[in-house]
Amino acid sequence: MSSIKQILFRFQTLFFVLVVFATSCDLNEVKTEIETPDWSILTHGNVENPDYSIVFPDNMVNRMDILIEKEIWDEMLTDLSSKINNSGGKPLAGIDIDPVWVPCDVFFNGIQWYKVGIRFKGNSSLKSTYQSGLKKFPFKLDFDQFEDVYPDISNQRFYGFKQLSLKNNFEDRSLIREKIASELFDDFGLVSAKTAFYRLYIDYGEGSVYFGLYTMVEEVDDTVIDYYFDDNRGNLYKPDGQAASFASGTFNTNEMDKKNNLTVNDYSDVRKLYNIINSAERVSDYNTWKNNLALVFDVDVFLKWLSANSIIQNWDTYGKMWHNYYLYNDPENGKFIWIPWDNNESLQEGKQGGALSIELDEVTGQWPLIRYILDDEEWFGVYKSYCSEFLSDVFYPSGMHDIYDEYQSLIEEFVIGENGEQSEYTFLRNDSEFLQAVNQLKKHVYERNDAVNEFIGSE
Repeated sequence: MSSIKQILFRFQTLFFVLVVFATSCDLNEVKTEIETPDWSILTHGNVENPDYSIVFPDNMVNRMDILIEKEIWDEMLTDLSSKINNSGGKPLAGIDIDPVWVPCDVFFNGIQWYKVGIRFKGNSSLKSTYQSGLKKFPFKLDFDQFEDVYPDISNQRFYGFKQLSLKNNFEDRSLIREKIASELFDDFGLVSAKTAFYRLYIDYGEGSVYFGLYTMVEEVDDTVIDYYFDDNRGNLYKPDGQAASFASGTFNTNEMDKKNNLTVNDYSDVRKLYNIINSAERVSDYNTWKNNLALVFDVDVFLKWLSANSIIQNWDTYGKMWHNYYLYNDPENGKFIWIPWDNNESLQEGKQGGALSIELDEVTGQWPLIRYILDDEEWFGVYKSYCSEFLSDVFYPSGMHDIYDEYQSLIEEFVIGENGEQSEYTFLRNDSEFLQAVNQLKKHVYERNDAVNEFIGSE
């Protein structure tokens, strides 16, 4: 970055600090002009078709540099500390700590993006990183978050993307589970966010620091819906909390977390889904209940996801935890479509008692989307058929081993740091932990194939 750009950035940021943190006035009433010499329609404009090939390549590790003024970085940390401490030591799942948005400048391939919104993101991945004394935080970027303050960046995009998540690969010593799982779902014909590896460098007043290898993840409520669906006007929900189970007596609009169409305070579609699932007709008039459910919920898509998720294993999602999925009400057929999210805990037996079995017979009515659907003989047959298909077409040892080898070779030099030693910007103690984790993934695919083949062959 040139010294002129650094001086300009510091002057503009000083203005932001003085206005926001000293006078505490409404940001929407603050306007200032900035220079944007690198701006172009293709790189910064709100183009109709985002450039996935540049932002989400499969065969390379991108580099992104972020510049944050020291005073603003300190403000981010103070805000995070206060909100985590106020959580009373409880897990952040279900607790909205709402980290503060601040401006930064983003640099990629020699091009600058201006006054980009950045904040910390995540639940356990954020809190655990902070409490362990590490700085490899997960981040969220919003490229026009501050357009009301800086009108010159109105509708600023990053090759067509408004928001992106930088996931820190928390509790994943292979650093590839998020990307692998997302790609497996996509390969199986499911809606799934695109991902890519990024080396992240941040200058927060002490020079450029390597924060480690991250996984960039596409945001569902930004471009995923546009990519997969012809009509993007349907309601999108990200359930989080007990209501996410859809169990009887749990419905709560506050835990449905509506992501769009916010000017219309209408939750009638998702409430209808809840009412049908828990209707007495499931006992008194089963065929009517089954037909009604299939009219508002794409059971086939859910069974397809459930088979893939059960095979690769993921304890941190529906069936075990009250989060990590989206529901999109597709206007073309009026059915809710299941969309998986946050896959860093996948491809392992996991914690909290471990992942669910492939048979799923231990799942109770507290998770009715699994229990009630699989209790139907026809739908259970579909689930079993999808298990067989996923194993033969997607998750077989030779193919998976090739993928693991490819990604190991791609990222190995970046997993620890530039000096090859553990630092506060990595969860790894040494390179051998990374290699052991990749080898465990190779072993895991054999184990899952054996378990699923036994299940498929059972009467």
